[in-house]
Amino acid sequence: MAFDFATPVERRHPEVRGVDAWPSQKWHHYGEEALPLWVADMDFTSPPAVIEALQARVAHGVYGYGLVPDGLRRALCDWSAEHYGWSIRPDWQHWLPGVVPALQLAALALTEPGEGILTVTPIYPPFLKVAERSGRLAQQARLAEPVAPGEPWRLDLAALEAAITPQTRLLLWCHPHNPTGRVWSDAELAGLAALVERHDLLVASDELHCDLLLEAGGRHRPLAAAYPELAARIVTLWAPSKTFNLAGLTTACAVIPDAELRRRFVARCRGLQPDMNVLGMVAAEAAYREGEPWRQALLAVLRDNRRRLAAAVAEWPGVAMTPPESTYLAWLDMREAGLGESPQQALLERAGVALSDGAAFGWPGFVRLNFGTTPAQLAQAIERLDPLLK
Repeated sequence: MAFDFATPVERRHPEVRGVDAWPSQKWHHYGEEALPLWVADMDFTSPPAVIEALQARVAHGVYGYGLVPDGLRRALCDWSAEHYGWSIRPDWQHWLPGVVPALQLAALALTEPGEGILTVTPIYPPFLKVAERSGRLAQQARLAEPVAPGEPWRLDLAALEAAITPQTRLLLWCHPHNPTGRVWSDAELAGLAALVERHDLLVASDELHCDLLLEAGGRHRPLAAAYPELAARIVTLWAPSKTFNLAGLTTACAVIPDAELRRRFVARCRGLQPDMNVLGMVAAEAAYREGEPWRQALLAVLRDNRRRLAAAVAEWPGVAMTPPESTYLAWLDMREAGLGESPQQALLERAGVALSDGAAFGWPGFVRLNFGTTPAQLAQAIERLDPLLK
């Protein structure tokens, strides 16, 4: 089946009920002339099976409070078994409106005020707000930078262990990693597992990008599946939002094998999260049931976009990028590009390309670029950046 990933979709001025009928965070946050490659929102229409399922549900006409359907729970079980080799159970699942709220709920459910919440930077910005917003102690360790251009970022286990104190209780983990795109090695994960047990930590494992492994034959292994001895310590967070471009439908799942950990998490959710999005649940089930051919076609497009971007970066003196092993996000080191303290602001003002500021991820001097867009729009962005960076 052929899917169209080449035709740009009009998102700034859609022809529906006026110019601002469907405002987009990605396309309306910056000015009219800016080409946005920042927030993790792809410029592709979602799988046809998802659109068809949504159209059928919308045609029903009643959008009242819904329950998580058994079919959705079974669909996620089937997806996990087929794609990750992990047999999960329907009753391990707690569906909720997004991974970011789940991180906050994990902090409230699994820690006490004043206890430490540890994460590794650079990291998706909401991770850095969890401790502050929950009255916990924020703790951070840094990844090891690439030893040479193009080499991988690495988990510095010694730095991570040095950041742990007697107050540390919860590790916020990102697997695969946002923003570097790392797929952690077996050795890194084995070291992490040993550290978690040694220090009696709990883990919230954000695995949001796990279905976007870009290397041929890549297969995700959830942390809780790879190390069953840790299963009683881990809340695994999944969502179809990034893979199938469904972020606006706010649907995610916490998979928690341990009954007591699950009880604590679910109890904390009561009153702090809205009921599930009825359209989001329909879209999620359709994506997991019928979205695989589309996902495979998407991966081919992302691999080609990654290649195009890497070739461009190689021509930009003072800019370094390790090609991501997963996601459609590239993490660019621009500290030597001569753009001042805020490369993100310089690129926006001087090239008209809007990227994410590395400072929000805990690493100033970097930017994150979303190449989950049409080849034409990526080419346009490179054309704008070339005169400034070459």
